[in-house]
Amino acid sequence: MFGHRGGRHGEGAMRGTGGRTRLFGQGDLRLVVLGLLQERPRHGYEVIKAIEERVGGDYSPSPGVIYPTLTLLAELGHAQVTAQEGDRKQYAITPVGAEFLASQQAALDVVNERLDRAGRSGHAMRAPEVQRALQNFRMALQLRMAKGALDTAQIRAITEAIDAAAKAIERS
Repeated sequence: MFGHRGGRHGEGAMRGTGGRTRLFGQGDLRLVVLGLLQERPRHGYEVIKAIEERVGGDYSPSPGVIYPTLTLLAELGHAQVTAQEGDRKQYAITPVGAEFLASQQAALDVVNERLDRAGRSGHAMRAPEVQRALQNFRMALQLRMAKGALDTAQIRAITEAIDAAAKAIERS
């Protein structure tokens, strides 16, 4: 029932500012998977990696979500297994799947835009310079807090410094 990072089955959740951002609504993941299969036949692992790359590594759908989705698409006649090496199955879109996907193009465009936006917004957070600065900030705050209790003036000075940094970031 629950997929990767706590989302309901097929409703991937991605970390964002202030919590998680819902990437997939009901049926969205099926459209994305069909869109990927329309590009070229893929194994389940390749579908997982393609989605992960699309959102810049901030979300990776679990095999427990992707493989049942591929099976469902095959049962619906939208995809078919085109090659099998042991347990690895390669899926391709069928003509019925391509027709269905064409009829859902507007919905797929909305989902793809959401994925693209998620990938762009996460890019800055993955920049090594930003990661280093965040670690410096955390360390400075932890070291200061470890020195002992803060008085009212010290608390005010720390919150003013944090607020000033937040304002500068917002304006950048």
